[in-house]
Amino acid sequence: MAAFIARVNSFFRNLFGKKRRQQDLDEEIESTLALLTEEKVKQGMNAEEAARAARVALGGAEQVKEQVRAVRTGAWLDASFQDVRFGLRMLRKNPGFAAVAVLTLALGIGANTAIFSLINGLMLRSLPVSDPQNLVMLQWSAHKSPNFAGSASFGDCVSRVGTDDATSCTFTHPFFDELHSHATMFSSVTASGGGMQIDLSGARPADMVQGLLVAGDYFETLGVRPAAGRMIEPSDELPSAAPVVVLNYGYWQRGFGGSLSAVGKTVTMNGVPTTIVGVAERRFTGLTPGRALDVWLPLALKPRLIPNYDPRMDDPRATWILIIGRLKPNVPRKQAEAAASLLFLDYMLHGQEPFSKQGDGLYLSLLPAQTSLQGARGTYATSLFVLMAAVGIVLLIACANVAGLLLARSTARHKEIAVRLALGAGRGRVIRQLLTESVLLSALGGGLGIGFAFWGARAIVAFVAGGSSQPLGFDVSVDGHVLSFTAALSLLTGAAFGLAPAVRRTRVDLTPALKDGACFAGRGRRGWFSAGNLLVIGQVSLTMIVLVGAGLVVHTLANLRNIDPGFDTSNILTFRVNAVLAGHKGAEADALYRNLQSRLSAVPGVISAGYSQMALLSGGMMASAFRLPDAPQKSTIVSDVLHVGPNFFGTMKMPFLGGRDFTDADFAATPASSAPPPSAPAPAIVNREFTRRYLSGREPLGQRFQYSGGRQGDPGFVIVGVVGDAKYSDLRHEIDPTAYLSAAADRGGVSFELRTTKNPASIIPAVRTVVSQVDGNLPMTNVITESESIDRLLFQERLIARLSSFFGALALVLACVGLYGLLSFEVARRTREIGIRMALGAERTDVLRNVVGHGLALAMTGLAVGISASIGVTRYLGSLLYDVHPGDPLTLIVVTLLLLVVAFAACWIPARRAMRVDPMVALRHE
Repeated sequence: MAAFIARVNSFFRNLFGKKRRQQDLDEEIESTLALLTEEKVKQGMNAEEAARAARVALGGAEQVKEQVRAVRTGAWLDASFQDVRFGLRMLRKNPGFAAVAVLTLALGIGANTAIFSLINGLMLRSLPVSDPQNLVMLQWSAHKSPNFAGSASFGDCVSRVGTDDATSCTFTHPFFDELHSHATMFSSVTASGGGMQIDLSGARPADMVQGLLVAGDYFETLGVRPAAGRMIEPSDELPSAAPVVVLNYGYWQRGFGGSLSAVGKTVTMNGVPTTIVGVAERRFTGLTPGRALDVWLPLALKPRLIPNYDPRMDDPRATWILIIGRLKPNVPRKQAEAAASLLFLDYMLHGQEPFSKQGDGLYLSLLPAQTSLQGARGTYATSLFVLMAAVGIVLLIACANVAGLLLARSTARHKEIAVRLALGAGRGRVIRQLLTESVLLSALGGGLGIGFAFWGARAIVAFVAGGSSQPLGFDVSVDGHVLSFTAALSLLTGAAFGLAPAVRRTRVDLTPALKDGACFAGRGRRGWFSAGNLLVIGQVSLTMIVLVGAGLVVHTLANLRNIDPGFDTSNILTFRVNAVLAGHKGAEADALYRNLQSRLSAVPGVISAGYSQMALLSGGMMASAFRLPDAPQKSTIVSDVLHVGPNFFGTMKMPFLGGRDFTDADFAATPASSAPPPSAPAPAIVNREFTRRYLSGREPLGQRFQYSGGRQGDPGFVIVGVVGDAKYSDLRHEIDPTAYLSAAADRGGVSFELRTTKNPASIIPAVRTVVSQVDGNLPMTNVITESESIDRLLFQERLIARLSSFFGALALVLACVGLYGLLSFEVARRTREIGIRMALGAERTDVLRNVVGHGLALAMTGLAVGISASIGVTRYLGSLLYDVHPGDPLTLIVVTLLLLVVAFAACWIPARRAMRVDPMVALRHE
């Protein structure tokens, strides 16, 4: 009985002990219950009664455990609050150290948060619709491409048609109708039909807007509500329905001042009177990420909105419909995919006009719309992930920098830590306190970094928007994802740079550390592989990687800017007009363009004016297949095609290598595309690459070619001139054979090119006046100088070059500060040693050489490691580079010299301080 009582007393004495682990507590409770039960059995109780009585006697073991947990949790929280208060007090006592550390971390965390906010806005943010997780996009794939009459892709997904392993997310209109009527696995199915430019006039000045054709249940399926009026409904697709349009919220604000009176007004869209019935809610700018739209119209309006519409343009065998479905509740995606696949295979293999046959590997997939819709993701994804890697390296450098500062600060705190350990504080308790200080630094840096990130993300978006003619269509505001990322990054950063210094600080020999004047060195290594040296080497290596990457991109940008495009790009203003959309047909449109060209040539400051189907270096391009009837084998060739108007070559200063330019008679004889074939071949001008590749050894003038598969009896074209090679769509694309044909008026809009004697932007007001005088309903779009157009083409290169250069400079500064901090710490730690050496006869230059040599040796070691790493890492930049290789010697040499110069500057100041050490003062210092 005495043993039992002693055991119970021991249990309650240990129960509230601060150092008992929870496992020990549970074992103690179970052991005590067993003893109590055994004692009750000895008193004559059966086992069941004894166990019940033991629990009552113990007072409820579970209740006791909960009380202990509460006590221990409260104690842990109290200790944590004490750590936070003490950490803040220590940071307040060292404002210089705290400011440098917080600012360093804020730059690293802010840069990462800024880039992540862009990635979040473009790739992670939920689609602006109701329950986006239930939306799916249909996509087909096949080993052999189906026999469609044509295919159109509008950037909604990755599309490969006409090749093996084909894939696309566009379908024929008849298949959508069939799926819509048999969609048993979907709560609803809807479609959109690509984008189109629309001339909007009537209720406001003429403007060119981006429109999207949608099915009547489009907004209902997506769950998009109106901000004003109503949305498009199924009844709007009936043949008898009046034309209606829904405005984007942003366009409503820009174009109509956000007035509610805009709803119900009638505007003219490509010459069709259309009623504004509503405005989409503010959050919905479009379903595809980064693709902002101005208006939405019913699919049924397509024939009326296309000028010179020909029923053959809407071939039922052509794919141009994007299909979006909303799954029924509790229906798995794979189950719905199987049902839709059966319908698709039956349509493709056994329809009225089969498009494929067995064995072609047809497959239909239902993909989550949230992740599968591409849009601007394909354009910006590579750039953003490259920049994310760069800022990640900058953050590592910042962490290493602050870790070095913490190691240097150990000198001032070694006695404090020694006293705490001597008074009985556990090593783990001290490490927790030091880690709390590190996390406080990173938390403050993260808070400040949010501000940097907000400003940085806005600046990047403004820069990207300047390289685009359309709104970006994605939001970079700080939301829960961004805040969670910053919070997690701050905590991980605090642990990353704080753990090693905290562990090292607690390795203290108490006896020497507590002596007055003792020099603290800790138990860490003091040789070449000390923690401080390794941190500096790591910083220099990482900086080398960032700078080499930045150098390669800058080199690429310089290479692209130095390319000769084949024409004079200075002092050219371009803009686009579309007389056909404004209601002018055939010869009337041609007369308008010629009249406009004549008036623009008379504008003060304009040297010459020309026009073409699209402007050079505008990102657009056309190509066609031709036959050479006079060639020995009548081979088929492929050539780029550009339709040009009078005086195009003179305005662009493209040199003639032979033959003649187009004459007025050439344009007078140009037939409309719908007219019968002419009796004589039309004149054509080709570039030098065309003659080199297809007419080698033959006189080009007088040679004929015609469209492959053209109309019966079409005589084709005859070459009347040869011009120099010129870049067509962009600077990266190699120059291909190009045929310049006389412009036909009914082909649509044209781009005017004006060569000026002064800054082209200065004549824009006068040009607008001339255009409005010719036709007040003729909107000017894409008004831009040729230099600005080239900048837009290179905006991705400019974006990466500018940001990577900024991050490289930031990494360089951080590495410089890290090297300076280490050497300053070394000089302070070795003050007595330096004094003894100088007292024994060492020259000041010897001390200078020793300190600078140590710093440069660390820098050169980091450079050696960084060069090897950068050659491997920058291989992933291959798709972004032009005419430069990842291991480019010039870039490596320039970056190496730059780092050595900066490293020498960082070494010089501590070395000068060491030279000024007074031996007598140094000997009394310790």
